[in-house]
Amino acid sequence: MNPLALLCVLLIAAVLDVASMRTAKKQPQNLSRGWGDDVLWVQTYEEALSKARKSQKPLMVIHHLEECPHSQALKKIFAADSAVQKMAQEDFIMLNLMHETTDNNLAPDGHYVPRIIFVDPSLTVRADIAGQYSNRLYAYEPEDVMILAKNMVRAKKLLHTEL
Repeated sequence: MNPLALLCVLLIAAVLDVASMRTAKKQPQNLSRGWGDDVLWVQTYEEALSKARKSQKPLMVIHHLEECPHSQALKKIFAADSAVQKMAQEDFIMLNLMHETTDNNLAPDGHYVPRIIFVDPSLTVRADIAGQYSNRLYAYEPEDVMILAKNMVRAKKLLHTEL
């Protein structure tokens, strides 16, 4: 093949490749937002409450912001911890929010991120299940993943003894 013909073929291939990239549809954002792609996440707080009641599983609500370095650090550890991911997959209705809800019970000690709140199937916010910080009761740092895992176990056990 002569060099000019080869150049034309390469040029046409490049133009077609660019055109296909422009027309390719973007994938919808995964509801996990990086917190665990194998976990079934619900889209809204209302949907989460309904599923918690119907399934008799506790709801775990993670409040976070994309631009928050503390949220990002916790997300990385949360997604990498196999025990936390297994419980999230099997034992909880999972919701992560980047905005506040109208339910002020989800902010018993203020609006900060990251904040993790548990809600039992009777739709009672479990204010008694908290992290270790007195000034931010529902905050977890990356090094607190074991405390979070213990609180997840606690939310499951209390669920069974209270019903």
